[in-house]
Amino acid sequence: MPDEITADCVIEDDRWEAAGLEDLAARAVTATLDWHRIGGEVVVMGCDDARIAALNADFRGKPRATNVLSWPSVEAEPRAPGTAPDMPDADELGDIAIAYDTCAAEALAQGKPFAHHVMHLLVHACLHLLGYDHENGPDAEVMEQTERRILAGLGIPDPYEETSER
Repeated sequence: MPDEITADCVIEDDRWEAAGLEDLAARAVTATLDWHRIGGEVVVMGCDDARIAALNADFRGKPRATNVLSWPSVEAEPRAPGTAPDMPDADELGDIAIAYDTCAAEALAQGKPFAHHVMHLLVHACLHLLGYDHENGPDAEVMEQTERRILAGLGIPDPYEETSER
């Protein structure tokens, strides 16, 4: 298991440069992997809605924009519902794509700081790389609780709590 944590960024949309994606990605990936006591490399691509819609069509058969996509390098082992996954034994954990337009619109609509919303989505996507999912209620609860704990460590309010006091 690697000890080093690396978040490599590929910026396809210049707005991500101005938004500080490299720092946000480094913080989110480091917090997620530190919380799990593992190392590894994650590649984060900052793109626009057109690019993520094409990726979503190609990989998921859904030809529309979404906020974030992830591609784990290692397929998760089967597990009982509501249990945390075993951590992958790999140096390269996978790739994440995040769309500026959708993230900005969601943050505005939810009354959240843009950076907080992006960090939440990056933690969420990173958890997918580690084998978490939300395909059923028990698994969704485990994933959301893990997100809450990691984000709290970053000083980010609970993203699932309905409040305008952010």
